[in-house]
Amino acid sequence: MRSDALKRREAIVREARRLFAAQGASVPLETIAEAGGVGIATLYRNFPSRAELTDAVALSILAEMRDAAGRALQALPDAPDDAWRRFLHALVGLDLGALTEALAHPVDDALSAGVREAQDDTLARVAEVLAAARAAGLVRADLDPLELVLAVGMITRPQPAAIAAAAPQLVARLTAILEAGLRAAPAEPTTASGTAPADRSTLQP
Repeated sequence: MRSDALKRREAIVREARRLFAAQGASVPLETIAEAGGVGIATLYRNFPSRAELTDAVALSILAEMRDAAGRALQALPDAPDDAWRRFLHALVGLDLGALTEALAHPVDDALSAGVREAQDDTLARVAEVLAAARAAGLVRADLDPLELVLAVGMITRPQPAAIAAAAPQLVARLTAILEAGLRAAPAEPTTASGTAPADRSTLQP
């Protein structure tokens, strides 16, 4: 593929990601083409169907998620707290709302083999990050990689214009709440005998 053709293709995918995140995966293809600076015929030459475009959006985001996981795994041993926080905020910045939109609207109600394989590989990488963060005492033991991805996807999914206008800091606020909720619970204090102290709030005087 020539460099100019590749740039047009990348522009289409980039704008599709942005519009999926802002308006949902049902946004008209003509709107995506216009935002990407190409005609609708050029869009169809690159992506003959909406399904192929949504696959390209999903693959693009999944690849960036794997990159973010790789960076986190490299940084976790030396700066675990900072690496975990950066990873979580990187996921928030990766249009996971667009990803969940794309994955939720397959034309034939089934993910393509390429997207399914990329999704499995990505979840495996996220699981590695969670295992390292868990070993560092940063995240709760029962957190599943799919749960993390879906949680970030839900708080970054497109919102109606009225909600976005009324709560412009909604994603930032929900991210902070999610980050706090994912933290590992502090260990209970123990007595000299090594047992946890009794909960006296439930005992009769």
